[in-house]
Amino acid sequence: MGAEELDGKKVAFLVAGEGIEQVELTEPWKAVQEAGGRPVLLSPQPGSVQAFDHLDKADTFPVDVVVSDASPSEYAALVLPGGVANPDALRTDRSAVTFVQQFAASTRPVFAICHAPWTLIEADVVRGRRTTSWPSLATDLRNAGAEWVDEELVVCEGGPGPLVTSRKPDDLPAFCSALVQHVARVDVPAGA
Repeated sequence: MGAEELDGKKVAFLVAGEGIEQVELTEPWKAVQEAGGRPVLLSPQPGSVQAFDHLDKADTFPVDVVVSDASPSEYAALVLPGGVANPDALRTDRSAVTFVQQFAASTRPVFAICHAPWTLIEADVVRGRRTTSWPSLATDLRNAGAEWVDEELVVCEGGPGPLVTSRKPDDLPAFCSALVQHVARVDVPAGA
Protein backbone atom coordinates (compact mmCIF):
# COMPACT_ATOMS: atom_id res chain seq x y z
CA MET A 1 0.00 0.00 0.00
CA GLY A 2 2.90 2.37 0.49
CA ALA A 3 3.78 4.50 3.47
CA GLU A 4 0.74 6.80 3.39
CA GLU A 5 -0.71 7.61 6.77
CA LEU A 6 -4.35 8.61 6.87
CA ASP A 7 -4.21 10.14 10.37
CA GLY A 8 -7.67 8.98 11.42
CA LYS A 9 -9.46 10.49 8.41
CA LYS A 10 -12.97 9.12 8.02
CA VAL A 11 -13.93 7.43 4.75
CA ALA A 12 -17.62 6.86 3.96
CA PHE A 13 -18.61 3.48 2.49
CA LEU A 14 -22.15 3.80 1.14
CA VAL A 15 -24.15 0.61 0.54
CA ALA A 16 -27.74 -0.60 0.29
CA GLY A 17 -29.25 -3.09 2.71
CA GLU A 18 -28.25 -6.09 0.62
CA GLY A 19 -26.54 -7.20 -2.55
CA ILE A 20 -23.10 -5.76 -1.78
CA GLU A 21 -20.21 -7.68 -3.35
CA GLN A 22 -18.41 -8.48 -0.08
CA VAL A 23 -14.82 -8.30 -1.33
CA GLU A 24 -15.52 -4.86 -2.85
CA LEU A 25 -16.48 -3.68 0.63
CA THR A 26 -13.96 -5.54 2.77
CA GLU A 27 -10.76 -5.01 0.76
CA PRO A 28 -11.02 -1.18 0.48
CA TRP A 29 -12.20 -1.08 4.12
CA LYS A 30 -9.10 -3.03 5.20
CA ALA A 31 -6.84 -0.76 3.10
CA VAL A 32 -8.25 2.33 4.84
CA GLN A 33 -7.84 0.75 8.30
CA GLU A 34 -4.30 -0.47 7.64
CA ALA A 35 -3.30 3.03 6.50
CA GLY A 36 -4.63 4.60 9.70
CA GLY A 37 -8.00 5.78 8.43
CA ARG A 38 -11.48 5.25 9.87
CA PRO A 39 -13.95 3.53 7.53
CA VAL A 40 -17.61 4.28 8.29
CA LEU A 41 -20.49 2.20 6.90
CA LEU A 42 -23.44 4.29 5.66
CA SER A 43 -26.73 2.84 4.47
CA PRO A 44 -30.31 4.06 3.99
CA GLN A 45 -31.58 1.96 6.93
CA PRO A 46 -30.14 1.27 10.40
CA GLY A 47 -29.20 -2.23 11.53
CA SER A 48 -27.00 -4.38 9.33
CA VAL A 49 -26.40 -5.01 5.64
CA GLN A 50 -26.13 -8.33 3.81
CA ALA A 51 -23.08 -8.85 1.63
CA PHE A 52 -22.79 -11.48 -1.08
CA ASP A 53 -20.07 -13.53 -2.72
CA HIS A 54 -21.42 -13.19 -6.25
CA LEU A 55 -24.92 -14.71 -5.85
CA ASP A 56 -24.37 -16.45 -2.51
CA LYS A 57 -25.09 -14.79 0.83
CA ALA A 58 -21.91 -13.96 2.70
CA ASP A 59 -21.43 -11.92 5.90
CA THR A 60 -23.51 -9.15 7.44
CA PHE A 61 -22.02 -5.84 8.56
CA PRO A 62 -23.38 -3.31 11.06
CA VAL A 63 -24.43 0.10 9.76
CA ASP A 64 -22.57 2.93 11.49
CA VAL A 65 -24.62 5.88 10.19
CA VAL A 66 -27.93 6.19 8.35
CA VAL A 67 -27.11 8.12 5.17
CA SER A 68 -29.89 10.67 5.70
CA ASP A 69 -28.13 11.63 8.97
CA ALA A 70 -24.66 11.85 7.39
CA SER A 71 -22.89 15.02 6.32
CA PRO A 72 -20.52 14.71 3.34
CA SER A 73 -18.20 17.30 4.92
CA GLU A 74 -17.28 14.79 7.67
CA TYR A 75 -15.54 12.40 5.26
CA ALA A 76 -12.29 12.51 3.32
CA ALA A 77 -13.58 10.21 0.57
CA LEU A 78 -16.63 8.26 -0.55
CA VAL A 79 -16.41 4.59 -1.56
CA LEU A 80 -19.21 2.89 -3.47
CA PRO A 81 -18.76 -0.91 -3.52
CA GLY A 82 -20.43 -2.92 -6.24
CA GLY A 83 -22.62 -5.97 -6.49
CA VAL A 84 -25.56 -5.91 -8.89
CA ALA A 85 -28.40 -5.39 -6.39
CA ASN A 86 -26.54 -2.91 -4.16
CA PRO A 87 -26.24 0.09 -6.52
CA ASP A 88 -29.58 -0.74 -8.11
CA ALA A 89 -31.23 -0.29 -4.69
CA LEU A 90 -29.13 2.77 -3.79
CA ARG A 91 -30.15 4.63 -6.93
CA THR A 92 -33.79 4.46 -5.86
CA ASP A 93 -33.07 5.97 -2.43
CA ARG A 94 -33.31 9.77 -2.51
CA SER A 95 -31.09 10.30 0.57
CA ALA A 96 -28.32 8.09 -0.89
CA VAL A 97 -28.45 9.83 -4.26
CA THR A 98 -28.41 13.26 -2.60
CA PHE A 99 -25.40 12.27 -0.48
CA VAL A 100 -23.54 11.14 -3.62
CA GLN A 101 -24.44 14.38 -5.44
CA GLN A 102 -23.24 16.53 -2.54
CA PHE A 103 -20.06 14.53 -2.13
CA ALA A 104 -19.26 14.62 -5.85
CA ALA A 105 -19.68 18.42 -5.81
CA SER A 106 -16.89 18.67 -3.23
CA THR A 107 -13.18 18.54 -4.00
CA ARG A 108 -12.82 15.16 -2.25
CA PRO A 109 -12.50 11.88 -4.16
CA VAL A 110 -15.30 9.47 -5.02
CA PHE A 111 -14.46 5.80 -5.64
CA ALA A 112 -16.77 3.33 -7.41
CA ILE A 113 -16.12 -0.24 -8.50
CA CYS A 114 -17.92 -2.77 -10.68
CA HIS A 115 -21.68 -2.01 -10.80
CA ALA A 116 -21.44 0.95 -8.37
CA PRO A 117 -21.42 3.58 -11.16
CA TRP A 118 -25.17 3.00 -11.50
CA THR A 119 -25.52 5.15 -8.39
CA LEU A 120 -23.24 7.78 -9.95
CA ILE A 121 -25.44 7.79 -13.07
CA GLU A 122 -28.57 8.36 -10.98
CA ALA A 123 -26.80 11.20 -9.17
CA ASP A 124 -25.92 12.71 -12.59
CA VAL A 125 -22.23 13.08 -11.72
CA VAL A 126 -20.57 11.22 -14.61
CA ARG A 127 -21.35 13.65 -17.44
CA GLY A 128 -18.07 14.67 -19.09
CA ARG A 129 -16.06 12.30 -16.86
CA ARG A 130 -13.82 9.40 -17.90
CA THR A 131 -14.88 6.16 -16.17
CA THR A 132 -14.78 2.40 -16.18
CA SER A 133 -17.09 -0.22 -14.65
CA TRP A 134 -18.29 -3.77 -15.05
CA PRO A 135 -18.60 -4.06 -18.87
CA SER A 136 -22.42 -4.31 -18.85
CA LEU A 137 -22.64 -0.70 -17.59
CA ALA A 138 -20.67 0.76 -20.52
CA THR A 139 -23.76 1.78 -22.50
CA ASP A 140 -25.46 3.19 -19.39
CA LEU A 141 -22.40 5.32 -18.61
CA ARG A 142 -22.06 6.52 -22.21
CA ASN A 143 -25.77 7.40 -22.29
CA ALA A 144 -25.25 9.41 -19.08
CA GLY A 145 -22.51 11.44 -20.79
CA ALA A 146 -19.40 9.64 -19.54
CA GLU A 147 -16.45 8.44 -21.59
CA TRP A 148 -16.25 4.70 -20.78
CA VAL A 149 -12.96 2.82 -21.13
CA ASP A 150 -11.99 -0.77 -20.34
CA GLU A 151 -9.11 -0.22 -17.91
CA GLU A 152 -8.18 -1.58 -14.47
CA LEU A 153 -8.24 1.85 -12.85
CA VAL A 154 -9.46 5.17 -14.17
CA VAL A 155 -8.67 8.36 -12.27
CA CYS A 156 -10.60 11.31 -13.70
CA GLU A 157 -9.45 14.65 -12.32
CA GLY A 158 -11.77 16.62 -14.62
CA GLY A 159 -14.43 17.62 -12.07
CA PRO A 160 -14.66 19.24 -8.68
CA GLY A 161 -12.90 16.22 -7.12
CA PRO A 162 -11.31 13.05 -8.45
CA LEU A 163 -13.60 10.26 -9.68
CA VAL A 164 -11.84 6.90 -9.40
CA THR A 165 -13.39 3.79 -10.94
CA SER A 166 -12.46 0.14 -11.46
CA ARG A 167 -14.12 -2.75 -13.30
CA LYS A 168 -14.20 -5.79 -11.02
CA PRO A 169 -12.76 -7.56 -7.96
CA ASP A 170 -9.56 -8.42 -9.86
CA ASP A 171 -8.87 -4.67 -9.99
CA LEU A 172 -9.01 -4.26 -6.19
CA PRO A 173 -5.23 -4.01 -5.61
CA ALA A 174 -5.01 -0.93 -7.88
CA PHE A 175 -8.31 0.45 -6.56
CA CYS A 176 -7.25 0.13 -2.91
CA SER A 177 -3.83 1.63 -3.58
CA ALA A 178 -5.42 4.64 -5.32
CA LEU A 179 -7.87 4.99 -2.43
CA VAL A 180 -5.12 5.28 0.17
CA GLN A 181 -3.04 7.62 -2.00
CA HIS A 182 -5.95 10.00 -2.64
CA VAL A 183 -7.22 10.03 0.94
CA ALA A 184 -3.70 10.78 2.17
CA ARG A 185 -3.78 13.99 0.07
CA VAL A 186 -7.20 15.19 1.28
CA ASP A 187 -7.01 18.14 3.63
CA VAL A 188 -9.70 17.39 6.21
CA PRO A 189 -9.35 17.50 9.99
CA ALA A 190 -8.58 14.11 11.53
CA GLY A 191 -11.65 12.52 13.04
CA ALA A 192 -13.89 15.11 11.38
